[in-house]
Amino acid sequence: MPTEKPRYTITVSDGLLKEIDDYRYENRFPTRTQATLELIRIGLETLKKESAGEKSDDSSDQ
Repeated sequence: MPTEKPRYTITVSDGLLKEIDDYRYENRFPTRTQATLELIRIGLETLKKESAGEKSDDSSDQ
């Protein structure tokens, strides 16, 4: 059954693909897609935390 979720395609270098595959196998993800989604999720969470930290640093300067 096809998914109802939106899809898009990306192109990556051989080196980045190897890093994604290494992460996949080290963390036992059954598919490259699941590993890629987890890496994206982790990256977005990290950016949000860094952004929140910068905002709290800015407010302490006042």
